[in-house]
Amino acid sequence: MPMVLLSATHATPTTPASAAFRVLPRMTKHEVKEYLTKIYGLPVREVRTQNYLGKRMRIIGKRQIVYAKRPDFKKAFVTFDGSLADTGLGAQVLVSGQGSGQLQEQP
Repeated sequence: MPMVLLSATHATPTTPASAAFRVLPRMTKHEVKEYLTKIYGLPVREVRTQNYLGKRMRIIGKRQIVYAKRPDFKKAFVTFDGSLADTGLGAQVLVSGQGSGQLQEQP
């Protein structure tokens, strides 16, 4: 489980395409960029990371209280180069057909 995609946004005329990944806490920005470019061939322009502490929980039993903690994780926010317009995720734009009542996908 090196990377899990959390969200992705398509490019607009003013902003480039971007995505958020959940990565291992020991991964650096350079490793994230290298992973995406070598394995998936994505044009990465910038990587920003943020560390999160795991949520602490208190489990109350009949005789004792047990404290537990979820694992820590890191989020990587990746901005892609201007050459990538569509992230390949999400809905495509549907345009009404000319004269017909059916909807057609726009490439």
